Amino acid sequence: MKVYKFGGASVKNAAGVRNLARIVAREKGELVVVVSAMGKTTNALERLVSLSLTGEEELMLRQLGDIRDYHFGIVSELFPAGHTFIENKLEAMLGQILACCKAALVEKPEYDEFYDSVVSFGELMSTRIVSYVLDREGTQNICLDMTKLLVTDDTYREARPEMEKSQHSLKSFMESNPARVYVAQGFIGGTESGRRTTLGREGSDYSAALIANMLDAESVTIWKDVPGILNADPRLINETTLIHELTYFDAVELAYSGAQVIHPKTIRPLENKHIPLYVKPFMNPEAEGSVIKDTTAKPIDVPVFIWRKNQVLVTLRAKDFSFVLEDSLNRLFETIYRHRLKVSMIQSSAITVSVCVDKSRYLEAALKELSEDYRVTFNEGLSLLTIRGTTPEIIAQHTEGKTILLSQTTRRTARYVIKE
Repeated sequence: MKVYKFGGASVKNAAGVRNLARIVAREKGELVVVVSAMGKTTNALERLVSLSLTGEEELMLRQLGDIRDYHFGIVSELFPAGHTFIENKLEAMLGQILACCKAALVEKPEYDEFYDSVVSFGELMSTRIVSYVLDREGTQNICLDMTKLLVTDDTYREARPEMEKSQHSLKSFMESNPARVYVAQGFIGGTESGRRTTLGREGSDYSAALIANMLDAESVTIWKDVPGILNADPRLINETTLIHELTYFDAVELAYSGAQVIHPKTIRPLENKHIPLYVKPFMNPEAEGSVIKDTTAKPIDVPVFIWRKNQVLVTLRAKDFSFVLEDSLNRLFETIYRHRLKVSMIQSSAITVSVCVDKSRYLEAALKELSEDYRVTFNEGLSLLTIRGTTPEIIAQHTEGKTILLSQTTRRTARYVIKE
């Protein structure tokens, strides 16, 4: 059994879906195809959630209409003569979304649970389309419903999988419904009580790794719009280098620093079962790409540059000039955990602690709580630049003329919080 994962860019249009079908047709063994929402559908559904909760019904309906037009446009290009089966399936799901949003206009539900109930439809729609296209192209398959098979807790928007229960559900379903190819949603799961959940943004990689772990898969391949894992974002650096091999440790380190190719949670389920992870270009499936595995022939021998955008630098200072580290770290990290802040860097002195975190909707409440005990200052609109494999010349080249608010260096890595 192999696992293939296709992101939103892979299925953003009819050409992408056809390309997916060609890649899947090349694999003759057992396969699970994990699919994200199409294109920017998750962003569109997030806006729909916000409009519903702010009571902007007219804009909400227009947004839902745009989502409908986008998906039906892809379907009409895939099937110019029309196919009522898939169209009816999409209409039914769009009707469920509309019902949820209309109810929210009145009931004003809690944000996170409502978010999961609506945003999860992105993957449910994309997998229905992909499964149907595979059937039409001669690859018979079964479409899995991961909201019933990936059992999670009720931490909405960042649900934690219940691995034993999920493995039992998934294997039992597949044994009762044998097929060579299965199509599964990434990013989403469900509680035992039947509520839909999501695993966090970009969680489809994580879904693929969880499925591979539960099925003891031979490998996972993530199909991307880049040649593989590069030493820098090609949108920011003109000349990049393909990294052919990485260890699991390398991948975790790069993902934590903000590398966009691999989701940070993805590695652990694979490393636990020694399952290699391939990253390959979906427009050139014959290309070598990159592989993440236990050991490599040689260490990474090129400098790696990672930018983590939308950072906020929060500095806490004790109000009475006491030593902040003596009794504050437990309280600080408990607050960070409870408000789901994503920490990317920490630095302390005798009376201050500075924490660089991702900007999120939970940050304001966390800052308000922390200000009860500390003097709190913060800077927004920052970037965190991580350079692995540094030299004085490289550091000078990439930091010259920039306003650096915080820096940390080790023997092989330098990190800078930079004001844009």
